[in-house]
Amino acid sequence: MQEEIHCDFLIIGSGISGLYTALNISELGNVVIITKSSITESNTIYAQGGVASVFSDTDSFENHIHDTLIAGAGLCDEEAVKILVLEGPKHIKKLIEFGVSFEKDSYGNLDLHIEGGHSHHRIVHSRDITGKEIELALEKQVKENKRIQVLENHVAVELITQFHLDEKGDPILKKPVCYGAYVYSRETWEIFKVIAKATILASGGAGQVYLYNTNPEVSTGDGVALAYKAGAIITNMEFYQFHPTTLYSPNYPTFLISEALRGYGAKLLDYKGKPFMDKYHPLKELAPRDIVARAIDAEMKRSGSPCVYLDITHKNETEIKEKFPNIYNTCLERGIDITKELIPVVPAAHYMCGGVEVDLWGRTRLKGLYAVGEVSHTGVHGGNRLASNSLLEGLVFGYRIFEDLKKEIPIKEKKKIKPWFKEGLNNPEEWILVQHNLQEIKTIMWNYVGIVRSNLRLERALRRMNLLYDEIMDFYKRTVIQNKILELRNIVLVAKIIILSALYRKESRGLHYNSDYPENRNPSKEYTRIMRTVGKEFYILK
Repeated sequence: MQEEIHCDFLIIGSGISGLYTALNISELGNVVIITKSSITESNTIYAQGGVASVFSDTDSFENHIHDTLIAGAGLCDEEAVKILVLEGPKHIKKLIEFGVSFEKDSYGNLDLHIEGGHSHHRIVHSRDITGKEIELALEKQVKENKRIQVLENHVAVELITQFHLDEKGDPILKKPVCYGAYVYSRETWEIFKVIAKATILASGGAGQVYLYNTNPEVSTGDGVALAYKAGAIITNMEFYQFHPTTLYSPNYPTFLISEALRGYGAKLLDYKGKPFMDKYHPLKELAPRDIVARAIDAEMKRSGSPCVYLDITHKNETEIKEKFPNIYNTCLERGIDITKELIPVVPAAHYMCGGVEVDLWGRTRLKGLYAVGEVSHTGVHGGNRLASNSLLEGLVFGYRIFEDLKKEIPIKEKKKIKPWFKEGLNNPEEWILVQHNLQEIKTIMWNYVGIVRSNLRLERALRRMNLLYDEIMDFYKRTVIQNKILELRNIVLVAKIIILSALYRKESRGLHYNSDYPENRNPSKEYTRIMRTVGKEFYILK
């Protein structure tokens, strides 16, 4: 078993952000990608809608910027939004060069969809499997690149910082440093060091914190937990986006019903079959996601119905099957013909708008540590992500990391790093507690820290999460490392950060709706920032 790997660049995660960043920075040196499952198992492959960018003559950069800022509820970083929008089109073209086949109209131009919050048709797509098409094209490019090594079924345990050096000196530095990561092999159960000039977190979101979510099982908040433990700043975690429409089928896994269906003309109906979105927003079904999700939640609570319905039956049957083959076939497998029947839908946790705080070049507080994609907080999404901006963010800011590294590749310092301390017990009788704790966390987060919150709910959630946090951390320290305990450690840590962030924000804005402050909207741009400091584990920066 190897004790350590040396590389120029370590990337943690294999979605669009990780793979696109790897393909660019491979020009500068050799890259190691570690991914918790297979290379394609990420949020990207489940993305149905598409990528938002300006390609129409009737659209403009100003329109896209305006729509993003409006959706973000006053909390976007305007400079980051401008970068996203202005630099976006060239990266879409680069995807096409990589072999991504986007849909075109009868004139040979890109076929552009419209989704909630957008004022113009600007969603580039490949039927309703855009993420899958992008992921597979990037995977092919990565596998053909001799400078990129992919380690599947490997998990980052902890980022290597100055605290892990086997050297004398004061480890408490004004500018903390990242030297790579301790990595766990799910196949051999061994932990080894990956030492790199620069480490890039591209690990995606944390949907598994919630009981009902649209994310794959690997989305357990690993990147946020790793960065937090290493001393990075975590920002705006109270803003977790709930997708308004997932298929209500209690006996099956959660399945996303793309917003593109509403862009195509699907109507939301209540349990009596009557439209209701006109009561909540002038854009009706195409209102921003936070508004649509709260509207659905309100209708379900008002009526006691377990779901509401999407109606697309008034559209052409052949067109529906051609444009939405994945949705059509999945619903049909579950006994629903969407060309003839209503689709039962409910909201579910979908996207993490907060994350590891980075600057406009993807740099975190730690020297040598970057973050990109859903795990990062660039300020692009603010208090609510505009639909189909997420894949674009991974492309644009992944490339900016490459540009930053190209200016000055970090010098690899020769440091003696301590081996991982792998003592611990493996008591099979206690492992049942992992599943029990996981279910309890998810239920608490869904019931108390969901679409609508209150001080009472949040305080109750924090009391219970504190107990779980102490139990799980004690268990983690006493047991040998395995993937499930790593995921549980990360989930409970991220859950606690979300609750603390939500308690700190004394207003309702964007995705954070507290019924105790329904009208208290603060026009100032105030981020919620949490970090770990010496002597205080959870510290909210003023």
